[in-house]
Amino acid sequence: ELQSSGRGRFVPEHAAPFSAFLTDSFGRQHNYLRISLTEKCNLRCQYCMPEEGVQLTPKSELLTTQEIITLARLFVKEGVEKIRLTGGEPLIRPDVVDIVGQLYKLEGLKTIAVTTNGINLTRLLPRLKEAGLNAINISLDTLVPAKFEFIVRRKGFHKVMEGIHKATELGYHPVKVNCVVMRGFNEDEVLDFVDFTKDLPVDVRFIEYMPFDGNKWNFKKMVSYKEMLDTIKQRWPELEKLPCETSSTAKSYKVPHFQGQISFITSMSEHFCGSCNRLRITADGNLKVCLFGNSEVSLRDHLRSGASEEELIQIIGAAVGRKKKQHAGMFNISQMKNRPMVLIEPALMSFPLCQDGLQNPPNLKQWGHTFSHWLTLTASLLKQKGKASMKNKPTGQLFLPGSHPEKQWHVATGILQTQLRGYCVFQKDPSSTFDTKCLDASVGQVLVDCQSKEACSGSEFHTRGLGSCTKVPRASDNLTHTDEEGRATMVDVGGKPDSRRSAVAGAVVLLGEKAFRMVRENQVKKGDVLAVAQIAGIQGAKLTSQLIPLCHNIPLYHVEVSLSLDEARHAVVIRSSCHTWGRTGVEMEALTAASLAALTVYDMCKAVTHDIIIQDLKLLSKTGGQRGDFSRV
Repeated sequence: ELQSSGRGRFVPEHAAPFSAFLTDSFGRQHNYLRISLTEKCNLRCQYCMPEEGVQLTPKSELLTTQEIITLARLFVKEGVEKIRLTGGEPLIRPDVVDIVGQLYKLEGLKTIAVTTNGINLTRLLPRLKEAGLNAINISLDTLVPAKFEFIVRRKGFHKVMEGIHKATELGYHPVKVNCVVMRGFNEDEVLDFVDFTKDLPVDVRFIEYMPFDGNKWNFKKMVSYKEMLDTIKQRWPELEKLPCETSSTAKSYKVPHFQGQISFITSMSEHFCGSCNRLRITADGNLKVCLFGNSEVSLRDHLRSGASEEELIQIIGAAVGRKKKQHAGMFNISQMKNRPMVLIEPALMSFPLCQDGLQNPPNLKQWGHTFSHWLTLTASLLKQKGKASMKNKPTGQLFLPGSHPEKQWHVATGILQTQLRGYCVFQKDPSSTFDTKCLDASVGQVLVDCQSKEACSGSEFHTRGLGSCTKVPRASDNLTHTDEEGRATMVDVGGKPDSRRSAVAGAVVLLGEKAFRMVRENQVKKGDVLAVAQIAGIQGAKLTSQLIPLCHNIPLYHVEVSLSLDEARHAVVIRSSCHTWGRTGVEMEALTAASLAALTVYDMCKAVTHDIIIQDLKLLSKTGGQRGDFSRV
């Protein structure tokens, strides 16, 4: 950090007790705020952002300069002593110098820092220093110019190096250099980076490769800090460990007589949640109390609706109070959905949608983290998988209404026990000589002879507990999953052309006041309801062809499941979307994702109350296919 001679006059002589609003339930005091100034970036780092970029928030929804200063002033008043400006790339924001200048005037703020890719640093740094910037982090993942262009998909290596040298010339000590280490990309340069500290007062910070939405994260690409440390000690056995502050995220070392030092950011192999003192505000004004969490509170909306300072403090305090003891561990993080990293923390971490995910968990001892969510979810989804077909009481065979016994078929029973329990589907075909059957999805009893000849004509949906029949349209000649004789059949899509297809589905789970409050405050004993339900929905979409017998096995290239809380209805609102390029649609995948997410919410909350209602499960929209697009108004 660059020590500014005029800074002390802004620090109160006798500091007040630290704000209770910025202290969480585990006693952690949050005096460090990171503010994203923009979602835009002038690079496309492979670990940080998809090559095609990300969908940007409309400018009108981003924080204005005045809103940034207003929120910063509020946090500093409550005890924040350090503010770091991030992006995207913060130095491409036109008014970044003005923002630094206004932050410098805040009484009590001790440190103003910036994390940058360094492309614009040489040009802007003299003005930033004059405005009050006194700490710099620069992202640089390789010392080889050609490899730099490969990793960031842009030119600019020499500009970054110029920026590093300019910062040291202007007195910044140390200049922190962030290096994300990726196996197969740059792990062979670790020793070169250590040597880089010999003649420059820099702190090279080796960051463990972390998952995020879009970087195709694979734990095999991660190089742990212990592996890096062993490599370095073989070259420099005299390497010394340096003392560090309690809240520091880095483990620091120094080669004797070198001007600079090295550090390790071990978010994946050894998290530092117990001493976390950081909060984040995204460019669109959302407060994130944990980088690895997907819950956010919109301070922008409250600010623009005229909330008073006291109301904003209460909202911030409530969010901080809900902060968890620690993040979920590498595997659970890699399965979660969050903002792309460029929208929160460039050169650090976020979350992907793994297609392998739950089917191929890494070695538990190797990672040393809890996999209870994975074990619970896999057990509930695949508990029945691999069994032979369930049997019909009278015949010992499994067949659909109107089908012939010799055409029996088998079902992969990955359905959760609670799904569709107590419901019957009746189909009466005047030309059929077979008794109508009842489909009961209770595990161990799929088809039962109901002798339901009293059923209404046509097809009906019957709720046994209520004794009522709800009519649905009579089967038409155009049904695609039955043949001319009414037997179940799988649609042949071999002659259809490939096309882009997508579908969005939704569901609502009414929890009641008590269960809703426990979910909101993450007090449910089984764990994080929203996170587990999100993973269940994603996995459910990928298992659709095993759960729904006549569905095709479709290669999904993107699945997204989001869960939000509806305070007015004490409800969890679920939205799922699936995308593919193929010959048949993904409506069933989207509906299955929403269904399993809803059922998981029910399962995790049923110990609190059984008065839970799952409703409004429906397809919201679809695109692609011969029948055209659909959108529910």
